[in-house]
Amino acid sequence: MSPLDINLADLIARLDEELPGADELARISEARLRAQTLSDLGDQLIDHYVSKAKRSGASWTEIGDAIGVSKQAAQQRHAPAAFERFTNLNRHSIVLAQEAARTHKHDFIGTEHMLLGLLGEPRGLAYEVLVAKAESEQRVRDAIEEAMPPAGEKALRGHIAFRPESKEAIELARRASADLGHDWVGTEHTLLGLIRVEESPAAQILRNLGFTSDELHETVKTAIAERLAVRDEQ
Repeated sequence: MSPLDINLADLIARLDEELPGADELARISEARLRAQTLSDLGDQLIDHYVSKAKRSGASWTEIGDAIGVSKQAAQQRHAPAAFERFTNLNRHSIVLAQEAARTHKHDFIGTEHMLLGLLGEPRGLAYEVLVAKAESEQRVRDAIEEAMPPAGEKALRGHIAFRPESKEAIELARRASADLGHDWVGTEHTLLGLIRVEESPAAQILRNLGFTSDELHETVKTAIAERLAVRDEQ
């Protein structure tokens, strides 16, 4: 096994660099948040390969043996779920949404956190669409932060639940992908899902930035077609 391109010294150096004036207790809190993010990414890494193994015909018994758990535990933890067809970039945006909730010390993942997660993944089409419309990343970020609820008193440990409107946005993202005839759910589909939950904070933020649901649908449809055309020419 080759070593991961990450080590403890690098993590410590980066945290210290980003929090130069913080005391040790503040650094402990930030280190815990980052550890949780790494754990979330690790879970998604395993989920990615479990999905590939299932598509290749592996049984849950075989997958459980590979993970080191029982068949039942493997199936319960890694059975296809809401994010099965999400692209890696879109999965990362969900991790960033979780991190945003923890950073703001919220005990829920709202649509506003999901929108902030999309903005945190600059390789995604959603980021491109957001910044093109708003003319700057900072304008989008400011609009999201302004709509955020007040910070809680302490960061939540462990799992953070999605709010009902966030779950609805995820389902609508899957529907948007299906409506467009796509076999993946990308950041662009999540953006469509968010604006279609009309009473959600994210939808209000997007409307304030000048988006409409119909216009966003056409923008995404055109942008994807252009990307696919460029890929086919290569």
